[in-house]
Amino acid sequence: MDDEARLSALGRMEILETAPEEPFEKIVNLVRTVLAVPISTVSLVDRDRQWFKAYRGLDVRETPRAVSFCTYTIQQPDPLIVENALLDVRFAQNPLVLGGPKIRSYAGVPLRSPDGYNVGSLCAMDTTPRRFSPADIAILKNFANIVSDELELRLIASTDHLTGAMSRRGFEEQVSREFARKARYHRLSSLIAFDVDHFKKINDGYGHPAGDEVLRQIGRIAVHTLRPTDFLGRMGGEEFAVLLPETSAEDAFVAAERLRDAIQRHAFVLPGAAAIKVTSSFGVSSVGSFADVGAWFASVDEMLYEAKSGGRNCTRMAKFDVAA
Repeated sequence: MDDEARLSALGRMEILETAPEEPFEKIVNLVRTVLAVPISTVSLVDRDRQWFKAYRGLDVRETPRAVSFCTYTIQQPDPLIVENALLDVRFAQNPLVLGGPKIRSYAGVPLRSPDGYNVGSLCAMDTTPRRFSPADIAILKNFANIVSDELELRLIASTDHLTGAMSRRGFEEQVSREFARKARYHRLSSLIAFDVDHFKKINDGYGHPAGDEVLRQIGRIAVHTLRPTDFLGRMGGEEFAVLLPETSAEDAFVAAERLRDAIQRHAFVLPGAAAIKVTSSFGVSSVGSFADVGAWFASVDEMLYEAKSGGRNCTRMAKFDVAA
């Protein structure tokens, strides 16, 4: 198993540390009810831990990867069945067996990412030894297919099909996670907001397919100009945003100017072979000492407004940000 590629696939799903979501909560409740087990989880196996997207019958959100049954589950294509953990050399000394929650039997089905990697498992666990019947396993596999489908739908919903950028929802979730990380570790982060100048004139003059092509090419320019660790989001229409972790406002300003210059230098070839020049306006704000994510977004939006009202094709940076 190529664990680095598997971890990359898990990272692309942008699901770790996200809030509970109804489809996954329903599945673990159904597993507990239908299979009559006290414990059920949607477990995602990270580098050093297993993290539960949904869980019932446990009082922790994660455990070390080294003690997880799911570590074994993701190493095979078929379900992992353990009828009596005390008699299985892999688990007999496991702290989850000897101590709480005293797992005795386990059935887990791998959860595959859209690109074919086992990123976790749907698990049913009991505190007494038991034999999972073929019907039990078939039911669990069907539920696992539903979970995998939900993971794929969630990934689709977080990506803008036109530009390849994150959707507004996916981007806002990423910014919320970064804001929480800043609050916990006191690290720098910055936001850039930008949009296409006079975009309505492009649509009116060349047609909406031409406008779509401009946005598509801007997405490609941004990907090639920004760092691999930066996050590009399409916020709606012709407006984009960039999250730059571990970046001061001053460095984000430099990045914004680099992207602005790349856009204005690019020849946008449109359907019908027409080529036009396009400019864009940028606002920059670091995370500073804002009380919440909404205030951070409001600050960068204000800077974008200043850039547009100041003549467009320029970048404005919030001056009052203080790194916390």
